[in-house]
Amino acid sequence: MNRIDQLLAQLDHDELEALKFDWSIWARRSQLPPNGDWTTWLLLGGRGAGKTRAGAEWVRASAMAQKPKSPIALVGETLADARAVMVEGHSGLMSIHPTSERPSFHRARNELEWPNGAIARLYSAADPESLRGPQFASAWCDEVCKWGHADETWDMLQFCMRLGERPQQLVTTTPKPMKLLKRIIDDPMTRVSKVKTQDNRKNLAPAFLNHIVGQYRGTSLGRQELEGEILQSADDALWSRQLIDLNRVATAPELERIVVAVDPPVTSHDKSDSCGIVVAGLFEESVYVLADATISKASPLKWARKVVELYEYYQADCVVAEVNQGGDLVSNALLQVEPSLPVKSVHAKRGKWLRAEPVALLYERGCVRHVGLLAELEDQMCNFSVDGRSNGHSPDRLDALVWAVAELALNKRQRPRIRNI
Repeated sequence: MNRIDQLLAQLDHDELEALKFDWSIWARRSQLPPNGDWTTWLLLGGRGAGKTRAGAEWVRASAMAQKPKSPIALVGETLADARAVMVEGHSGLMSIHPTSERPSFHRARNELEWPNGAIARLYSAADPESLRGPQFASAWCDEVCKWGHADETWDMLQFCMRLGERPQQLVTTTPKPMKLLKRIIDDPMTRVSKVKTQDNRKNLAPAFLNHIVGQYRGTSLGRQELEGEILQSADDALWSRQLIDLNRVATAPELERIVVAVDPPVTSHDKSDSCGIVVAGLFEESVYVLADATISKASPLKWARKVVELYEYYQADCVVAEVNQGGDLVSNALLQVEPSLPVKSVHAKRGKWLRAEPVALLYERGCVRHVGLLAELEDQMCNFSVDGRSNGHSPDRLDALVWAVAELALNKRQRPRIRNI
């Protein structure tokens, strides 16, 4: 018998039950409420990351406080979802209380009542008007990104949050890029926590981790559904996440050519654009994007050393460098690090959007494949707009990608020896 078993053997039934239901012992830090003054706690998480348990425990703490924060609103996508997940689910309210504290669930009136008199009522986001009239001291909103009338329901709920010294609300959801979620995040009284599916692996079935998590890890859908990331995309972007995922591969074949493309910043102070650096290779008619090594706030010497390092690591054929802004300074920075470095200078004669269009067409034809997940590069691609910017910023990573793909697939030149990476 180990020390833990010896300790547990000394506890009586009540002490064991108290230990079992002491959330402060079992919770991960990301599942506990944030410190400080806040109105909304937004808990973003992947599937199976423990969001529901965190939400139920927060409601339990609100109901069982010395001064209960009651009544409590429990808002789900539908009443059936609220009952099945928030109340009666494996991690729902009826499962997380010790016997003496467990509330009674009055299904006929969709209401929970605790022994101390605290009350929680269920509401459906399908019926925003049901939130006209009641008032609450706290609220738990589950899977907001699935709500059919998200903005209307949220707005109606805000008018209800008017009881107690400081009404608070918790939102638990797997994120999607939607207007309401951005509104909540932008509110200065919101605190955001993030939980990943992998963080809760001890409580998940091995088959789920091996099959589902393994299948979607390293994809855009996996970033959203497993990592809890908000993946924004511009409506007019040349690329979609689905298209990139469709052509993603785990490894590259033996490549006929490899280039390192660099889009250097004009300046090197703290507010400078990043230095876009992308490595790509060619096999037959397909380009394989191997790495995004973009660096920020780098001096010319620093980014030049990085480019040379990548050139040598991948045994590349040449470095493709945009020289519109720096002219000979770009080539000189690279040759200062490695005098024998083969540098091909390229000039941007058209705008960023026009340069990117033929490369985007290659993606649509399935001729460009990403090796693994290149998250920051893909975010820039899927938010690249006709104004030549991505989320309001210069698309440095994308510029380097365009130069690399154009050199490999759009320019005619002899193919050197095959190399394996």
